[in-house]
Amino acid sequence: MATIFKSTQRDFKEAPNKIDYFKIFTDVSITGKNLKTQNLNFDLRQLHPGQYSAPYHSHRHAEELFMIISGSATLRTPNGLEIVEAGDLMFFEMGETGAHQLYNHTTAPCTFLDVRTYIGHDVCDYPDSNKTLIAPTMEVFGKDSQVPYFEGEEHIRDVWEKLK
Repeated sequence: MATIFKSTQRDFKEAPNKIDYFKIFTDVSITGKNLKTQNLNFDLRQLHPGQYSAPYHSHRHAEELFMIISGSATLRTPNGLEIVEAGDLMFFEMGETGAHQLYNHTTAPCTFLDVRTYIGHDVCDYPDSNKTLIAPTMEVFGKDSQVPYFEGEEHIRDVWEKLK
């Protein structure tokens, strides 16, 4: 079944729980359609002047595609900064080379379509803040606390003795 999202019915709302400089607006008229998507997620977003889309990050298990609908922004990738504007498409591959972030350097809102694959989970890495996020639980861990796989397992025999 086809679902149509009329441009005359847009309803941009500020995403909850955001901090200064990371305030982004999402078209909530899309979420009210009860879509039954399998592996494709998308949002229509609006980035106001002086705001960043999200912390600089990459996805380990998702590909992402942005299309600027109106306005302009500065795109940050591992290759540096580049101005993107209405009509431009940006593809972000999985892994560190697909890291990305938008910043609205202009005085007008920038509206963009955010399309991404989703296979039920993802891991996002944030190089600026040295952390990792696990989705869908949204657990965030500092990479400085990364430990070897067998750390803390040295006394397994003692654990088993207590279980007897």
